[in-house]
Amino acid sequence: MNSIPMYPLRFGPIYEYRLWGGRRLANLMSEPLPGDGPVGEAWILSDRDDHMSHVTNGPFRGRSLGELVQQFPSKLMGKRASEFPRFPLLLKFLDCHEMLSVQVHPTAANTDLLPEGETPKAEAWVVLVAGAESRICAGLKPGATAENLRKAVANDNVADCLASFTPKPGDAVFIPAGTVHTLGDDVMVFEIQQNSDVTFRLYDWGHLDAKTGEPRELEVDQALACIDYNNKSAGLVSPMVESRTPVDRERLFDCDFFRLWRLHGESPFTVGAAGEPRVLVCLEGTGELEHAGSAYTIGKGEVWLLPSQLRAFSFYPQCAVTLLEISIPK
Repeated sequence: MNSIPMYPLRFGPIYEYRLWGGRRLANLMSEPLPGDGPVGEAWILSDRDDHMSHVTNGPFRGRSLGELVQQFPSKLMGKRASEFPRFPLLLKFLDCHEMLSVQVHPTAANTDLLPEGETPKAEAWVVLVAGAESRICAGLKPGATAENLRKAVANDNVADCLASFTPKPGDAVFIPAGTVHTLGDDVMVFEIQQNSDVTFRLYDWGHLDAKTGEPRELEVDQALACIDYNNKSAGLVSPMVESRTPVDRERLFDCDFFRLWRLHGESPFTVGAAGEPRVLVCLEGTGELEHAGSAYTIGKGEVWLLPSQLRAFSFYPQCAVTLLEISIPK
């Protein structure tokens, strides 16, 4: 295996039951949804023991992302390999038919609430589908305090404390660690986040789990302890246009943990960069990625990891295509 040259790596999705989910991920993903119940999440790139992504193409087919990061750290991650014992990002698609719980992710200040091996969790969303009743909440209204939030939980009026808006397709939303947030009522998003699975549920809209008939547990004390009441950066962000030809390239997010561009076009363009890993996520259309004399077809809903050992690539759209390109900031 050590002698196998690196190449563009495609990973398969991991579908997750969520009581707030729907069935619309079937319109995005090439692999069928399981069963007939609500599927809320497709984990499309994950280096976690309980949700491990596996390669679906080429000589490394069947190998996990975690195995490859451990066996080929420099080839996959480049000069920063020693910083990342596991791949530092977690990517998902969410189908939020109903409202998610109101929740908070811990910050670097919440070391007492972070299990060993976990990190704080900043995340961001790119809205794919939204309806007239869809809602995103990102942060609190001015004047909100731990005391009135606790009262709002007891009185079932948490929504009155949340800064919310009606999203539209294409919106980009940043959720730094410590931000109270939720979304739902028929909205679908792409989600990028730090590789952490620590979430504290502040409120759950009276949901009952269909599998148990019971409400889900709240973690009010932990959630209140994690809130950054001084945060001003949560919510909608304005895309920064970097180019119009040969492809529309907009930078949506640029934080300490991830950088994300949205690319849209029909003419050939370049993706990737030598010496650093890049991730491609296809939101619309299809195209071919050329590498070492081979063509790799990239389709809607797919995720591809371009190892750091490889150079930049030429991408040839077969129709109008929309890609997300992701890097790890230096």
